[in-house]
Amino acid sequence: MNLNATILGQAIAFVLFVLFCMKYVWPPIINAIEKRQKEIADGLAFAENAKKDLELAHVNSTEQINKAKLQAQVIIEQANKRKSHILEEAKAEAEQQRSQILAQTEIEIEAQHQRCYEELRKKIAVLAVMGAQKIIEQSIDEKVNSDIIDQLVAEL
Repeated sequence: MNLNATILGQAIAFVLFVLFCMKYVWPPIINAIEKRQKEIADGLAFAENAKKDLELAHVNSTEQINKAKLQAQVIIEQANKRKSHILEEAKAEAEQQRSQILAQTEIEIEAQHQRCYEELRKKIAVLAVMGAQKIIEQSIDEKVNSDIIDQLVAEL
């Protein structure tokens, strides 16, 4: 009986131990396990959301970079068009100034030519009068000389 009593005592002690554990030990352990499982699940969900956010941010940044590249390309094209336009305007203005300078130079050359031509005509007339004076060997007064020179210039 002693052995049965001992086994029975141990079985009761074991049942009491199991009941005690089920009442006082298991609930906090189960709660800790469930809490840890929830934290792990929340962490995994957060990591998944963060991964999705990262992918979305990557897509958005790629789109923004592409838009920026397109904008830069448009700006460069506009700048090139503006440069061409400015160059064309500068060429046209330079051509206009060149034409004006040439026209002004031609006018000045023509005026200088006329002055030289008139001077030459007067010198020829003076030489002609001097030659005529020597031929005639008579003295003509200055008024007559001047009239003759003007008349010769007009005829030339």
